[in-house]
Amino acid sequence: MLRDTIAACRSYRRFDESARIGRELLESWVDGARLAASSGNAQPLRFRIVSDERECAEVFACCAWARALPDWDGPKPGERPGGYIVVCCDRDRSLADAFTFWDEGIAAQTIMLQAAEAGFGGCIVGSFKKRGVAEALGIDAERFRPDLVLALGRPAEKVRLEAAAPDGPTAYWRDDEGVHHVPKRPLADVVL
Repeated sequence: MLRDTIAACRSYRRFDESARIGRELLESWVDGARLAASSGNAQPLRFRIVSDERECAEVFACCAWARALPDWDGPKPGERPGGYIVVCCDRDRSLADAFTFWDEGIAAQTIMLQAAEAGFGGCIVGSFKKRGVAEALGIDAERFRPDLVLALGRPAEKVRLEAAAPDGPTAYWRDDEGVHHVPKRPLADVVL
């Protein structure tokens, strides 16, 4: 069953914007992430939950959406996320950046798996205006460095996993019907 959730946990970039995500649900996902492993058990991560429509619009304006789709400007009105979680590093609690980045990846995937299990989806956004997000949300960026934005919502696109050719390209792409194709390397290519 977990494997099915992992397969369903894709990077979605178009959502049913009318399906807002309440603060309580976002907070429950953060609560799950807080229980995940942390390097040295330092627990340096802090999470800013964004469910208010005005704040969602401000975060959206700071994000880049799909480097491999240069002709796509990102989700249109009506396709934007229904909520966000901004993952920040508390610089007063961090052991080292490398460890913090590991913790952020673990926490982000934990949140994404919970979202998938609940019938939602998301995209882990690393390309965003950090200062802009911090200012829009009133985050003290000197202490709490925003490192990831988790864009979350009810998916409004199909994402299809497909086998990549051995040692072939893995860039995702969209077909004429808007289906998002994600090549994944075969197991034989990733096991040493």
